[in-house]
Amino acid sequence: MGAGGTPQRRAAQTPRPQPQRRAQPHPGAWWLWSLSLGTAATRTTNPLLLTLLITVSAYVVATRRPNTPWSRSYGAFVKLALAVLLIRLLFATLLGSPIPGTHTLLTLPEVPLPAWAQGIRLGGEVTAEALTFALYDGLKLATLLICVGAANALASPSRLLKSLPGALYEMGVAVVVALTFAPHLIADVQRLRAARRLRGRPDNGIRGLLQVGLPVLEGALERSVSLAAAMDARGYGRTAQVPTAVRRTTAALTLGGLLGVCAGTYGLLTAEGETYGAPVLLLGLAAALAGLRLGGRRSPRTRYRPDRWDVRAWLVVASGVAVAALLTLAAARDPAALHPGVVPLVAPTFPVWPAAAILLGLLPAFVTPDPKEPS
Repeated sequence: MGAGGTPQRRAAQTPRPQPQRRAQPHPGAWWLWSLSLGTAATRTTNPLLLTLLITVSAYVVATRRPNTPWSRSYGAFVKLALAVLLIRLLFATLLGSPIPGTHTLLTLPEVPLPAWAQGIRLGGEVTAEALTFALYDGLKLATLLICVGAANALASPSRLLKSLPGALYEMGVAVVVALTFAPHLIADVQRLRAARRLRGRPDNGIRGLLQVGLPVLEGALERSVSLAAAMDARGYGRTAQVPTAVRRTTAALTLGGLLGVCAGTYGLLTAEGETYGAPVLLLGLAAALAGLRLGGRRSPRTRYRPDRWDVRAWLVVASGVAVAALLTLAAARDPAALHPGVVPLVAPTFPVWPAAAILLGLLPAFVTPDPKEPS
């Protein structure tokens, strides 16, 4: 018998390959999908449609959220959204509302205010119309927060920062380093405190803080020096020479594009800017992207295993954009259904085709792989 043994024994000694997980969509696709749902939420105050948007985002998060520490942030955003909604209702109850109403629910003791505080009151009548308006307004803001929380739970922050354009390379590396070092500091503190407790030494108070903090700072300094040496050996901070005209054009496009994005976003969020909001936003995005692309010439670099936009990523983005576009169209054609009135107080209706448009946001739950299951 040879040194390798029988084929059956060699096959038994050969380790079996571990199952690999299928590639997840680009993290930018999840952010665009979530922001599109948030844009759709700004086009309506109908509580039924807003609740449906929350349900759609929650279902996608429940089925496609990976088992990672950063994916647990969705619950925190939901709690923050509930807190915002309750605070909005509390302010409407205590400080009043500019919405007139005839259905008085309760009357609170009113605090007299000086003449210079006209328009503000503390206490007084609380009407159903004022509370309903506050509920609609607070629910819209809560839906926005939950959509942002869905993006945080679905998209890997490290993968997203690695996908930044070359113009934002230094900022992305700084954020990645900060996200990487913070857990190490917490782990060092826990390890040192556990070691001191095992030795019967105090780990609380000023003395314990100093005796734990100094080793933690020493370890952080050693890691920082090692990281700096590794980054310097790999050419971090190296910039290429570009013409002066290109630098000025890059600055003008980036600054003008960001101003256009701000103006366009403000126009979309207000009723007066519906005519110019979308064109200004698109022009601002185009200018900002062109500026970032030109600015990337100063940072020549390569990416190791870059995230690519595949068909699944485009489908994720398309589903969110379709929801935002259809809700915007519905708000223009049937504003009464998407913005139920509060004076006089009427019950919100359930518009069928805007609700069907929102259900398109469920597409990522069916076209993307489950991160918890191997391929």
